[in-house]
Amino acid sequence: MDTLPFTISRVADNQWHAIENDLVVGRSHATRRLDGRTFLSIDTWRDAVFQRLAAAMAADQPQHQPQYTVVDETDHNLLTNWVLAGFTTSRREAEFVVPTGPSRATAPSGITVTTADEDPLRELDQAIRDEVESTVGWHTMPAEVLPWQGGTRPLDPSKYTVAVRDNRYVGMVRVATMTRRPRIGLVAVLAAEQRHGIGRALLDHVLDGLHSWGFEAATAEVDETNTAALALFEGLGARHTGRSLELVRRPGQAV
Repeated sequence: MDTLPFTISRVADNQWHAIENDLVVGRSHATRRLDGRTFLSIDTWRDAVFQRLAAAMAADQPQHQPQYTVVDETDHNLLTNWVLAGFTTSRREAEFVVPTGPSRATAPSGITVTTADEDPLRELDQAIRDEVESTVGWHTMPAEVLPWQGGTRPLDPSKYTVAVRDNRYVGMVRVATMTRRPRIGLVAVLAAEQRHGIGRALLDHVLDGLHSWGFEAATAEVDETNTAALALFEGLGARHTGRSLELVRRPGQAV
């Protein structure tokens, strides 16, 4: 049973340590992302230390802003501790392993799938962001999808494959390959071009490429409320491997 013989110290602007007998028994960190959201993380094996660190971080954060964290749904102890700290689920993502090609699929009529150039890629990126903001709102996007930075945000065309109709970019997919297994980080198609097989054509293209480079599979995460995206990946033979939760503590929630 914990007797709480430890102290909490703020060791940097965004870091806290729990100290017991000159030893660090817990660490916490607050990261403010480019979209303005603050994500918290806590590393300790003791529940009482977790709750004290969570309370210390909450006291030091702007009280009018929500705070977020991401948890593997199977980590029941960690999830319970965040719930006790006042967090609730804001989004749930299904995790998939997607087999690579080869594929016999062809792109829809009038669509060419190719590598990206920066200027038209930025135009497509901005157009899709405007559509998201005017419908479901940018706050619904996952943490890793950064907001528009007025054209100054780094955008690496080598990570993107695009769909082109009449010399205009209408869809894109981003794949990260500097990981143990390639990761599909984003699939997006302009609203007027959706439901015509463009997303499938983009994925078929990149999965064929990954297969030719020797990769047997890629990973992806899909918001469980996005039924169209779930159906797209399941149609590619993707295997469901887990689930992650984005949790939020909004202003006014008890700690």
